[in-house]
Order: sequence, then C-alpha cells, then structure tokens
Amino acid sequence: MIILAIDPGTTQSGWCLYDEAAHRVRDCGVADNGALLYGISDMAADVLALEMVASYGMAVGKDVFETVRWIGRFQQAWSWPDDAMLIYRRDVKLHLCNSARAKDANIRQALLDLFPRTGGGKTPQVGTKSKPGPLYGVSSHAWSALAVAVTAHHQITEMEPT
Repeated sequence: MIILAIDPGTTQSGWCLYDEAAHRVRDCGVADNGALLYGISDMAADVLALEMVASYGMAVGKDVFETVRWIGRFQQAWSWPDDAMLIYRRDVKLHLCNSARAKDANIRQALLDLFPRTGGGKTPQVGTKSKPGPLYGVSSHAWSALAVAVTAHHQITEMEPT
C-alpha cells in the first residue's frame, strides 16, 4: 500500500509518498499548495492521509482557516474524496510517542527509531546521496507528512479484521 500524506500549510505543504510494504519513503518534499493540488491526481497512491486541524477552545486566526481551506481542496482533488483519511496531530503524537505533549523533535526521533539503519552518514535511516537509507530526502515539513503516513497506516491496520 502506498500512502500519500500531506502536512498542510497556508501556502506550502509537506508531502510524503510512503511505501508501507517496502517500509520506506518513495518520494517527499515541500511544495506550493497550488502545485501540490494539481499533482495529487498524478501520484500513484492507494490512500490519501491529511493532517487535520483540531479545535481546543482557543481563538484561531486567518492562517488556521486558510490551512483548513487547503485541507478541503486537497481532499476534493483526491480520486475518492470521501475515503481520504483525516489524521489529527494529537493522534500522531499518541501513536508515535505515547504522549500528547510530544514535540516535533520527539516525533522525528520516534520515526528514526522505526526505520532500519541501512544508509550512511550521521543518521543511517536517512543516509547519504551515495548510500541512501529508507528515509532519504525527508526534511522540513516532510517529516510531519511522514508521521501522518505512519499513523494512517497504523489506523488502517487496526481496522483490518484479524
């Protein structure tokens, strides 16, 4: 199964194509929202997982509403909009770190711990150009997108009958 996961933003979004069978990232990056919107239908993925905004009773501003607008646009661009998965950040934190108080650094470390150390360099899970690991190319907001993909995969496998 290939999961296209998106960490949406107001103008740019992190994205990741996660191949769960090979347990590696096929491709990832950060793209302008307009370009990503039109590229969604061309990506060879079985599942679309979007990080969703949650309300915790605090006032929000224009940026949050703009991000929510993009979430809806990405979902609508998917071949099967009603099947897109909405993954909340709290669920990502709980799945990867067992704590709703986890920070981005904790999530990144938890992701690194999930993948084999097969590449070269300081973080063998990422690797180097000459010796890439399963997370080669993941940087910036693509880490958040990968966290969404891994959490979505977990939720899918939890729902499958045993």
